[in-house]
Amino acid sequence: MGKARLAVTAIAIAGVAALSLSGCTTAPKTEPTAAAGGTATVAVVNEFTSLNSQTPQGNLDTNGQVGYLNGSYGTGFQYIDNEFKIVHDDKFGTMEKTSDDPLTVKYTLNKDLKWSDGEPITADDMVLAWAIASGYYDDATIDPASGEVSSGNQYFSIAASTAGVDTTAYPTVGDDNESIELVYSKPYVDWELVNPIAQPAHIVAKKAGLASAADLTKLIASLPKGDPTAPATPNADFKKAADFVNTGYDVTAFPTDPDLLVASGPFVLSAWTPGQSLTMTRNEHYAAGLTPKVDKIVMRIIGDANAQVTALQNGEVDIINPQASADTLAALKNANATILSGDQVSYDHLDLTFSTDGVFADKSVREAFLKTIPRQQILDAIVTPVNPDAKVLDSQLFLPNQAEYADTVKNNGSSAYGDVDIEGAKALLAGKTPEVKLMYNTTNPNRVDEYQAILASATEAGFKIVDAGSPDWSKKLGDGSYDAVLFGWIAPGAGTSGIPQIFGPVGSGGNYNNYAGTGDLAIETQSTLDKDKLLDLQLQIDKQTFGDAYGLPLFQLPGIFGTSSKIDGVKFMGNQTGPFWNFWEWSIK
Repeated sequence: MGKARLAVTAIAIAGVAALSLSGCTTAPKTEPTAAAGGTATVAVVNEFTSLNSQTPQGNLDTNGQVGYLNGSYGTGFQYIDNEFKIVHDDKFGTMEKTSDDPLTVKYTLNKDLKWSDGEPITADDMVLAWAIASGYYDDATIDPASGEVSSGNQYFSIAASTAGVDTTAYPTVGDDNESIELVYSKPYVDWELVNPIAQPAHIVAKKAGLASAADLTKLIASLPKGDPTAPATPNADFKKAADFVNTGYDVTAFPTDPDLLVASGPFVLSAWTPGQSLTMTRNEHYAAGLTPKVDKIVMRIIGDANAQVTALQNGEVDIINPQASADTLAALKNANATILSGDQVSYDHLDLTFSTDGVFADKSVREAFLKTIPRQQILDAIVTPVNPDAKVLDSQLFLPNQAEYADTVKNNGSSAYGDVDIEGAKALLAGKTPEVKLMYNTTNPNRVDEYQAILASATEAGFKIVDAGSPDWSKKLGDGSYDAVLFGWIAPGAGTSGIPQIFGPVGSGGNYNNYAGTGDLAIETQSTLDKDKLLDLQLQIDKQTFGDAYGLPLFQLPGIFGTSSKIDGVKFMGNQTGPFWNFWEWSIK
């Protein structure tokens, strides 16, 4: 499992699917409850690798959960609750749509908000977040074959797509540097998910050699909008700032530089022993609406599901979110744990790499390979024991519990891959024996099982499968070292930003396989307010991906939480934040 800050919440690597617009609400206007104290300990599956989860290499579930706690991802002006509604945190600030034509949104920070180092949170921070997410200054041309920059400059590297946010003009700053106003040249369907808080501007300015956050804002304001037809000489200071945001937060040990730890959210990272645990400690300067009751959250890195259950039973952890299986469910029942379960907005999938010289450049080879994928066998081995009603997933954009799912499955062409068809695959190959390097996470039992099932079936058809599995698979996404990859997406559950992130033009943050077939359609979804037209675009994308033999969705992931009697307030959540989604409601008995 795995998974652009101003902007929209990115789909995270981990294991998701269609995103539908949700309603919104406002957090209750009550005073923060006095802290009850204590430490909550949560088991997580994957290692921590970055304090910036919004880059392609940092877009992993554990990184995102740390970001959710420290304010760099998923919290600020709003968050998403477990009914997938957008909840505004008016104690952080207000966001107000002031015009529909042109779409205009004003963000105003509450007074006295501070970063964890005591520096004020200001409009300078929001301007930086906008610059990161919008791609406003990029003048790069992307090579459609490789996905690499062939000319010009791409300053910030983000996991999410810039689509939608890229139509904003430079923000208007006001209210004594406590507000910004964004004016969009096109409608933007996910405007309410834009959350203009990312990295601290005063820290990024420092790393770029500038004296202050204000100086960084002056620099940003002075730069021209990027024009790929006339790329400019890159601004050296702005490039330093972008390079720091892109890679400066990636870590392999607890940072010796305290600047990396500066956070806007309720918690800051205070300790990390790689491979074992990390500790988040209350941010004493936090003054917004998600005030936690616990003093610390310890994240124990325990990849094995049975080991998580044992740790819960032994009182070593209070909350677990293990990979769901029948054995895990039975073990939790035997451990007398409180069990919370439900569907996740998450799916496992197989993607094929598109390149002019790769094994899958030939569509008939792609089709042949997909005909060998034993999806029902994989489902029966992994999901059916937990959810007997589960079915093979036949859509790239929708999940079975969505109203649109049945209609898209009738028309999207997924029936071509309904059953394993070895003879059909052999006919397409016509005697060829293509070599396919298949990458997957060797530390994830489900992915190992998926690989083994595909290996046996594809070999029968004549494919030569090369084991490209790696514990560091996520770092290799998009690097050209493999031909096919098994992994998962997990989404926020609100909005449509995942569409251009994954199916947008080559070079989009999550388009790791250089697929160019649906780029224009995916971009169009971000400015389409008519719900019927938006649905039609989604149906077109779903159909075209199957028609192009893009790859195959496998199954929707079930979710299981287990909690001890020591902790109260945990509620099931099926998106990328998992049990952390309402951390401020947790209390230790």
